[in-house]
Amino acid sequence: MRRAARVVGRALRTPVTGPARGIRKVTHAQGAGESGLGRLIELHGVNGAGDVMITVALASTVFFSVPTDEARGRVALYLAVTMLPFTLLAPVVGPLLDRLPHGRRAAMAGSMLARAVLALVLSGAVATGSLEMYPAALGVLVASKAYGVVRSAVVPRLLPQGFSLVKANSRVTLGGLLATGVAAPVGAGLQMIGPGWPLYGACLLFLGGAFLSFRLPPKVDSARGERRALLAADEQHLAAAVDARWDPVTTDDKTDDKTDSTDNKEEEKDRDGERGDGERGEGKGKERRRKGPGLRTVGPAVTHALAANACVRCQSGFLIFFLAFLLREHPLTGQSAAVSLAVVGVAAGAGNALGTAVGAWLRARAPEVIIVTVVGALVAVAVSAAVFFGAAVVAVLGAVAGFTQALAKLSLDALIQRDVPELVRTSAFARSETLLQMAWVVGGAIGIALPLRGPLGLSVGALIVALGWLTTVRALLASARRGASHPRVA
Repeated sequence: MRRAARVVGRALRTPVTGPARGIRKVTHAQGAGESGLGRLIELHGVNGAGDVMITVALASTVFFSVPTDEARGRVALYLAVTMLPFTLLAPVVGPLLDRLPHGRRAAMAGSMLARAVLALVLSGAVATGSLEMYPAALGVLVASKAYGVVRSAVVPRLLPQGFSLVKANSRVTLGGLLATGVAAPVGAGLQMIGPGWPLYGACLLFLGGAFLSFRLPPKVDSARGERRALLAADEQHLAAAVDARWDPVTTDDKTDDKTDSTDNKEEEKDRDGERGDGERGEGKGKERRRKGPGLRTVGPAVTHALAANACVRCQSGFLIFFLAFLLREHPLTGQSAAVSLAVVGVAAGAGNALGTAVGAWLRARAPEVIIVTVVGALVAVAVSAAVFFGAAVVAVLGAVAGFTQALAKLSLDALIQRDVPELVRTSAFARSETLLQMAWVVGGAIGIALPLRGPLGLSVGALIVALGWLTTVRALLASARRGASHPRVA
């Protein structure tokens, strides 16, 4: 009898433990298990699955359950109540988390727990159509974006030996995409049971994510050797980071500056260590101090790459909202609105996955050239889609947009790793991610405001990304010819 019970138990466990072991084997390969990167990949997968569950529930309530005109009004209200405040909060979220580097695991767990609670609030709101849905959705959005900012800062701390940042980010992104692809149909199935069921599933996933957050290595909470980055391309300050130029100041001035920030004190300590005792003064009572922020600048290559990525991300938000309403009103030939949206969504997801894979394969070769090339290709496809508007062209545009977004972002990561000193690299990742999130929100607002005319909307989308390409192409190519702005501190 006991033997039979063991056989039955083993048979019931195998469908769960078998895939779990396979996932663990993949995520922990090539030293990712020892460094902690594998655990971050699993956490990011849980995060993506939970977010897509909430998206399915909200889309069914706000978008599909009412006529198009009313749906536009609801989504406009959703944007006004959730994303407009987010544009005001986003500039605060990054710097706030930047000032609390010792609590990154707690911040990620807090983001998960907040969304778990808000998913339960939403489960009641979607059933009754209560206005509670909108502030709760805002909370979910802010918590999700805060997680994204912290994750960007955590990845550099978990690199296995011999791993580039591009390769690590590729693995994390692919893990999230795969989890989202699995969770989306599960969420749709739960939606058929009841409008609150996907949200119950999201709650469970986020509770699991909170547990996984604290399983990350303690080193992700360490801020040793880190400073806050300034997203500026000041060549003089960038040169100061290399040349270590100093200004003479009196000891009296130093006394008066006791209220200076901790960053300035740390910079003075680093200065003393670099100069040595023999260079500490030019006479009695004098000391030398560095001009400008120095290491806190990220350089022109990074700022131009960030601008190009922001325009790509803005177009992504625009296409999501504009095509959602356009395809609902004018679905692809012979298809329903839901199927039309699914076709474009799958194309975009496949393009994103392919871009991530190609980025890992290229291994950060000539990132400026990659950004110029893929964004230029996206401009060409976007213009073609506006001129030759049709079902196939829209699907191709979705795929190319997904591909470009993934590959351009990985190239930006490569530039940050190459050009930004290690002292401020973690902060640069967090702040750049915040800016990209804001660009997506702005694009979504533009998409909801435009009339539902395909050629007109896609022309606006092409204009957004063309502006980003035209304003950055010369600077990026010039940067590619010059190479790295200053020696990389690894």
